[in-house]
Parts: sequence; structure tokens; C-alpha cells
Amino acid sequence: MDTPSDLRGARRRWLASVGVGLAAAASPRASFAAPRGGCALIAGDALARYGFRDGHPLGMDRQGAFLDEMVRRGLDRTVGRIDPAPPASRDVLERFHTAAFVRFVEGAEAAGLELLDDGNTPVFPGVHQASATVVGSAIAGLDAIVAGRCARTFQPVGGLHHARRDRAAGFCVYNDVGVVIETLRRVHGIRRVAYIDIDVHHGDGVFYAFEDDPDLIVADVHEDGRVRYPGTGDADETGLGAAAGTKLNVPLPSGAGDAEFLAAWGRVERHLDRFAPEFFLFQSGADGLDGDPLASLRYTPAVHAHAAARLRVLADRHAGGRLMAFGGGGYDRGNLAAAWCEVLAALGR
Repeated sequence: MDTPSDLRGARRRWLASVGVGLAAAASPRASFAAPRGGCALIAGDALARYGFRDGHPLGMDRQGAFLDEMVRRGLDRTVGRIDPAPPASRDVLERFHTAAFVRFVEGAEAAGLELLDDGNTPVFPGVHQASATVVGSAIAGLDAIVAGRCARTFQPVGGLHHARRDRAAGFCVYNDVGVVIETLRRVHGIRRVAYIDIDVHHGDGVFYAFEDDPDLIVADVHEDGRVRYPGTGDADETGLGAAAGTKLNVPLPSGAGDAEFLAAWGRVERHLDRFAPEFFLFQSGADGLDGDPLASLRYTPAVHAHAAARLRVLADRHAGGRLMAFGGGGYDRGNLAAAWCEVLAALGR
């Protein structure tokens, strides 16, 4: 049996490895060893720096917990790899965020601020660089998919779905998914995009930024906002104006488990099939698993295995297989490692 020390050593070797060039034309730091059209994992030390200090639930050790389990299960041999990209530039961040907000984050440390919002999102050393690295790495993954160098990506440190265009919120500084959506439209001409979110918390930062956008197809399964942050995501929120009906919110009661999730999942698939998206984005937060300290759902990792496998089928059906997955939330290290490994296994096999 591998010891924790053995796993950490294997993780370090994986992080230090250099494979066959995936995106040499785009970045000398990227590597890929999986078959063309497979899945690439976006991970590395620079992404682990997105995390808060002093016992905060979203600490810097989350990526490492996942990578240790990934290596233990041998999943590192089933996927390629994209190293963290340089921090996204202002121009890229401002595809989604306001210029004033980006300047605010850039200056937060020098200004001696302790918080970026009303109490959930602390300032930490290098906060702008670390947050922009999450975005830059997501864009590197997007570029690899659009260029045909892989079909799917999984970025465990990502899916920061609470950040709004003009402010941080809920442990999220920059909204990497929001920037990816805007980049798909502005740079790549891909408009009809699906965003599927199974994090225990409603993905309000994405939802409300595109609430009136008929080409952003949302399916969000979460714990009821009447009892869980951010207090949004009611079933009757289905989009505004021309976007009415393009958004599906499925709030689950506290204590709901796999049976309730799977009962709701058929609605998600029918909703996605109805609109036939050209590109899929999946926020696979692990905080719905039983025992998470910040929530009250009772999932097992089978939820993540099912959702990821079915989204891969739907992406193959509608979007030429193009699917990006992000780790999102999850604050019990064993839970997130198990759930994210199920996502990676489903996307990588």
C-alpha cells in the first residue's frame, strides 16, 4: 500500500515531468502525452497558489490532495497535461470583468486591504497573480481544445463561479468561466455554450452575468438557496427576455443524496439536448458530498462519475466532444479527491 509520503513523491514527479509538446506553438510550458482528441489535466504549482491562509476552507492544499489520489489510482497515465499558463492580461480579464474591478484587485495588497468582499474572500500575498493564473490557465485549455490538440480538459483549481463582473464573492476573485465564455464568443466565434454546475452553491456569478443571454444555456443543480449561500437559484429563475427558458435551476433540499440528484439529472439532459450547445463547460464542485463542512447534501462520488460521463456523451453528440471541466468548490479533502478523480476518469478513459 502506498504511504502518504510515497504519494507526495509521485505527485512531485508528475508535476516535474515534461511530456510530448501539446501546444508548442502557443506555450513552451504545455505538454501532452495522451492520444489526440483525449483529455488534458491543467494543474501545477502556480495554480496551487490560489488558496487562502490561516485555516480558510479553500486552502492551498486542495490541488495536492486531488493529485495524490489521482496518482494512487493511476489516472495520471490516462490523460495528458497542460501546465499552468502565465497570468491573464488585463485585456483578457476585462473580457468579463470591469476595468475598475481589475485595478482594485491589482492594488489590494498595496492598499493594505484585508478583504476583497464583505467577508468571504481575503486578500493574500500575490492575490492578483494567483487569480489571474487561474484565468490564464483556463484560456490555455480553451485554446488547446479549439485548436484540436485535445477534446476535453479538467482544471481542478478553477470554476470560480461566484465572482461577479464588478466584484469578488464567495472565495472567488476572477471568474475564469465567465472569461472563457466571453472568449468563446469574441475570439473563436462560438456562441451557443452550455454551462452545467453541480457545486452545492448556486453559480450566481455566471448565471446573472448571462441571465438575459439566450445563447448561454445553464443547468445548475444545487442546495436550496433558502438555506445555502448565495441564496439564489430558485426554480422559477429561467432567464430574462429573449433568454427565458434557456436557464434551468434545480434546487435540492438539505439532506438530498444520489437518488435525488439522479432523479433531477434527466431534466438536465433534456434541457441540454433541446438547445444543442456548441461547447460544454462543467463546474464539478465537490462540496455536495456527504460530510462537507460548508453544506448539507449527501452525495457520493457516484454523482460526479455519472454527470461527467453523461456530459461527455452530450458533448460528443452536440459539440464535437468539446468540454472543459473545472473543480469548483469542495472543502473536505478526501471528498474532493474522490469526486474529482471520478470526473477525470470519466473524461480521460
